[in-house]
Amino acid sequence: MKFPPVILASKSPRRQELLKLLGIDFRVILRDVDESFPRGLTPAEVAVYIAEKKAHAFDDALTENEVVITADTIVCIDDKILGKPESAEEAFNVLSLLSGRKHEVITGVALLRNGKLSSFYETTEVYFLSLAPEEISYYIDTCKPFDKAGSYGIQEWIGLMGIEKIVGSYSNVVGLPTHRVYQELLKLSE
Repeated sequence: MKFPPVILASKSPRRQELLKLLGIDFRVILRDVDESFPRGLTPAEVAVYIAEKKAHAFDDALTENEVVITADTIVCIDDKILGKPESAEEAFNVLSLLSGRKHEVITGVALLRNGKLSSFYETTEVYFLSLAPEEISYYIDTCKPFDKAGSYGIQEWIGLMGIEKIVGSYSNVVGLPTHRVYQELLKLSE
């Protein structure tokens, strides 16, 4: 497929790998963006709000027909957003909270091209088995999940042994709902 020139505004190696697997040529360009958001938004609204904020950082930087893709992935349980852990202790507490329970992974995505913004979100339900404290500690010590919302990566050891099932898009949990991104890029190519 022939797509417009794509810029991925993400340092996430997982998002970059997903786009490569889709066969999409892209460049990575990063801009610093304040990821704060107004109070009172639902988790899905937060993910879209931040993705749109990241896209608007490119309002003055795109040439004609270039498209920038931005995304923000959040993990939430009981409508509480779980951010990236700042310590091993925090990661342990978050994974203990997720243990034996269902949570949601929501990715907001924004595509900006020729001044027009298109955004959406995808939600995936993730069901963790009950995790032993030693398993949680082993994962944190081995994989250092400090750059991951919800303190885990589904593609890592804990996902392989501890996730019973998911309902929705696997790639969304990795960090980018590729099927939706692909469809949006097809629309932009028409």
